[in-house]
Amino acid sequence: MQDIVIRGARPWGAQSADMAVRDGRIAAIGVDLPAAPGDEIIDARGCLVIPGLVDAHAHIDKTLWGTPWHPHQAGPSLMDKIQNERQVLASLGLSPEVQSARLLRRLIACGTTHVRTHVDVGPDVGLAHLHGVQAMREKHRDWIDIDLVAFPQTGVMIRPGTLELLEQAVREGAEVIGGLDPVGVDRDPKGQLDGIFAIAGRHGCGVDIHLHDRGDLGAVTIEMIAERTRSLGLAGKVAISHAFCLGGVEPARLDALIALLLDNDIAIMTHAPAGPTPFPPIRLLHERGVRLFSGSDGIRDTWSPLNNGDMLERAFLLAYRNGFRDDPGIELALHMATYGGAQLMGVAHYGLTVGSVADLVLVEAETAAEAVAYHPARRLVLKRGRVVARDGRSLLPAVA
Repeated sequence: MQDIVIRGARPWGAQSADMAVRDGRIAAIGVDLPAAPGDEIIDARGCLVIPGLVDAHAHIDKTLWGTPWHPHQAGPSLMDKIQNERQVLASLGLSPEVQSARLLRRLIACGTTHVRTHVDVGPDVGLAHLHGVQAMREKHRDWIDIDLVAFPQTGVMIRPGTLELLEQAVREGAEVIGGLDPVGVDRDPKGQLDGIFAIAGRHGCGVDIHLHDRGDLGAVTIEMIAERTRSLGLAGKVAISHAFCLGGVEPARLDALIALLLDNDIAIMTHAPAGPTPFPPIRLLHERGVRLFSGSDGIRDTWSPLNNGDMLERAFLLAYRNGFRDDPGIELALHMATYGGAQLMGVAHYGLTVGSVADLVLVEAETAAEAVAYHPARRLVLKRGRVVARDGRSLLPAVA
């Protein structure tokens, strides 16, 4: 492992300083730090240094990245998109291991050092996607950290056998169990949530529920999730992804839902959805103390060709969709794409202090807000002190 001294970078926009990286950790931060013989010296003047970006909600098993352009043709509804996805993936016959490896190179080039990915599990695919991404993860463990969510994309109660497959996925290494619209997809919120939380209770794994249902349907689902989180003692291990309903309920109902989120330490993910879709009011939630994180969601897949895996750009979109023009608001968006995701994933020794693991990104900017606003190519990306990308390009060999 190459020891490194970074000269003159600004940690999250603070005063310029040197940063010594030794044995994969930040060993010292200061002015004119001495370099040992053989150290790589990196001139980072004019650059910001931030901790590694965290994509805490992705679907890397079913990306089309690295394949010929596929015209987007999904219908408007959630079930239209799911049905189209199954048809396209079945016709293309792509390998989840190969596709996730192709996308991994893009993520690393953009400065992502940690990913939580939802991997499809269901009667149509069994555990093939899980096993494919697990194989890819093992081969690339020195380049990026990946947590796996066993995700029932086609539903749970409407697809007999799915609960058993989800439990088997947890037994075989998935760190988190997922769910999907207990009302809107399954029409059986009690059945789905009881089944998912029972698995989490038996195995001690985390829970991450996709919740697209809006208005009162979504609000009631959050109440049911909170009830089960409390009864099973899973506070701090549950997340709700998308949570569109938080952006479309009356203030009094929102206050009550926020209280439930806080009482049960439930985290909320939003990726700044496009169009007129409601989304959680992240500044308000942050001010109240709700844990927040973000992710790319699908990256160039059958749902949309537009997401590209750049979490600095994702922070820009979060700020844009929320109307943030002030630096604190823009930095909040970046916090969700770094510290918020790292906290969700339970990443130890993450950050920019002495002793932190050297998962670092250099970007040409003076402040965190400027880095989000312009999201230029990453000058340098370090993973545990190892250089894994330079000038916007991953150092991993391409996948055939």
